[in-house]
Amino acid sequence: MEIETKPDVTYDQIGGLEDQIVEVKETVELPLKEPELFEKIGIDPPKGILLYGPPGTGKTLLAKAVANETNATFIKIVASEFVKKYIGEGARLVREVFELAKEKAPAIIFIDELDAVAAKRLKSSTSGDREVQRTLMQLLAELDGFESRGDIGIIGATNRPDILDPALLRPGRFDRFIEVPLPNEDGRKEILKIHTKRMALDEEADIDFLCDLTDGLSGADLKAVCTEAGMFAIREKRDKVTVADFMDAVNKVVDSEHDEEFKKEAGVMFG
Repeated sequence: MEIETKPDVTYDQIGGLEDQIVEVKETVELPLKEPELFEKIGIDPPKGILLYGPPGTGKTLLAKAVANETNATFIKIVASEFVKKYIGEGARLVREVFELAKEKAPAIIFIDELDAVAAKRLKSSTSGDREVQRTLMQLLAELDGFESRGDIGIIGATNRPDILDPALLRPGRFDRFIEVPLPNEDGRKEILKIHTKRMALDEEADIDFLCDLTDGLSGADLKAVCTEAGMFAIREKRDKVTVADFMDAVNKVVDSEHDEEFKKEAGVMFG
């Protein structure tokens, strides 16, 4: 479990997600900062929101930025951590996370890789599957018993919304769904501006060219590309980062992603 009393991520550090930032502000930040607005109108604030989209697109950054903006404690748990080898361990962890959030309120609970415990339930008889289902039932019970008073925000994140259990997606549990897609051209420009702001770039390495070079990459990939390009320049003791450095960096990041995919597939096949 990762706990930060106040993350240092701000909305300025997130590029290309203007619409998503507005939605997150409305659904998580407003209930935490101005709960009286909801009382005046006579509606309950949204209980939880689900961020979905490919890996590396900024889902965790969004959650951390909201926690920073609201001075809330940020509690991050990767859902696969709930699935422990001992019976009842996952359900106990779920209870403890919600209890901790109440103690540390205002707080934001961020559950990453939600599909690890919340995939559609199958008629399965293995003890591991039954344990995952027990953990999911506990999570549903915590969400149902949890009163949304504006002091705790719940944010789930997944790369696979299509496999989530419908019980988790009904109103009163996760009320809002926000897609966090791969950045488009304008989004890539914004993200590259953020990560190259302090870099000494060669004249030819302008943002438009770098944007074309990095088509299809996620925000996390773009950050990695900038870091790798800088490392190539440092390795050759140059004081400016060139276009060639960025091209080499893109190849390295793309190759490493392919290696990761291969390892995952091999793990599934032979693990």
